[in-house]
Amino acid sequence: MKTILVVDDNKINLAAARKVLSNDYKVIPVMKGDQALTYLESGDCDVILLDINMPDMDGFEVLEKIRQKERHRNTPVIFLTADNDSETETRCFREGAIDFIAKPFVPEVMLSRIGRILELEELRRSLADRLEQKTKEVSDMKNKSSQDALTGLWNRAHTQEAVNQLLQAGTKGALLMIDMDNFKAINDNYGHIAGDQTLKMFADTLRKYSEPEDILCRIGGDEFVVFVKDVTSKSELGNRSSDIISDLCYKLEQCKFETNSSVSIGIAQAPEDGTEFDKLYNAADKALYYVKQNGKNSYHFFSDKVQAEKNRASKMVDLNYLRDFMSRADSGRGAYLLDFESFHHVYNFIRRFVERSNHDVQTLLFTVSEIGGDDMDTGETELALELLEKAIYLSLRRSDVSTRYSSKQVIVILMDANNENGDIVARRIIDCFQKIYTGGKVSIDYGIACMEESKTS
Repeated sequence: MKTILVVDDNKINLAAARKVLSNDYKVIPVMKGDQALTYLESGDCDVILLDINMPDMDGFEVLEKIRQKERHRNTPVIFLTADNDSETETRCFREGAIDFIAKPFVPEVMLSRIGRILELEELRRSLADRLEQKTKEVSDMKNKSSQDALTGLWNRAHTQEAVNQLLQAGTKGALLMIDMDNFKAINDNYGHIAGDQTLKMFADTLRKYSEPEDILCRIGGDEFVVFVKDVTSKSELGNRSSDIISDLCYKLEQCKFETNSSVSIGIAQAPEDGTEFDKLYNAADKALYYVKQNGKNSYHFFSDKVQAEKNRASKMVDLNYLRDFMSRADSGRGAYLLDFESFHHVYNFIRRFVERSNHDVQTLLFTVSEIGGDDMDTGETELALELLEKAIYLSLRRSDVSTRYSSKQVIVILMDANNENGDIVARRIIDCFQKIYTGGKVSIDYGIACMEESKTS
């Protein structure tokens, strides 16, 4: 049964309206505008009969407040008025009423007009529902045409348009180009079903480390793009990239693929590296290429490469200067001690060298442990690491390379050394360390492995 809210300050009019309407409708009678608004806070109705001339708040004021309520914005309102002049009639329609009924009202006229209005309202709602459904269908079709069928991420065409719109509006951010290293080997060795599942896992991981306003895209194959909106900090972008790489590499390990697959990321920032999609894409692609050429499984900012080139370009050099600049500045003894980022590049260069020669290369990993398992203070740890690095420098040749991996571990590369030689060198380093470290709070253990040919393509 339809519900009609009747608002009139005259009890006789309310009683008459209720008598006429109650056989066909549920009637809610109230005598003041604020009572009607209170009811509409939680109650529903299909039509409102609203008296114009009421104390405190007239019908026009009540209608204005009703239209401010989202759930009753389209509820039909019929004014009840004893004024049947053209000016009042015009104002009724101008203020948003759908009809008006003159008082004293004729029962048959009231029923007829309410019935007609309810039929029109049913038709309006039906058309509105159909329009909403059609709009949703069109939107779904558009989304499907803009989405990658396998992963559900946006495709390149949609991403290019969406990113350009943001950039034209002055939005800052960064474009991450993300590529899976050696993905082809997964398809070749485990089949395309495994490859598709890996790509879906890849997409889900990107969603995990993205915000709702970011734009996630699969360009094609194992190449993905993420536009990170409103993030300009290199530190934050680097942390997010590291998280993506670590999470994906862990998941690839869990899949037990014997393909040496990893993840590489190139990063271009907006507006510094470009103010349109194509420029950012090309810049991120160059940064990704840098990662691919320097060991993979890492990330790189395009701006870092550009700045380094600018710094070098600011000063022209000759071959003599270059020779002196690139030469060692030390006395010629001891291993190279590098920061981890530089060591990473050197390691991969040596690995390529191993692929093309018959030389044996060993990797040593030294670990500092607390004797007795007690926690060691930071100062003691740093002292032990410094003395271990000194022992490595004193014990090795200038052709060997070392780096501090963490506050408890140091990595060493021994050139032209077999496993037996590696053990001898490792023990020599530990003996040297024990001679110069007198704290007695730590012990040194080591592992050794032969550097094998790269399995990467």
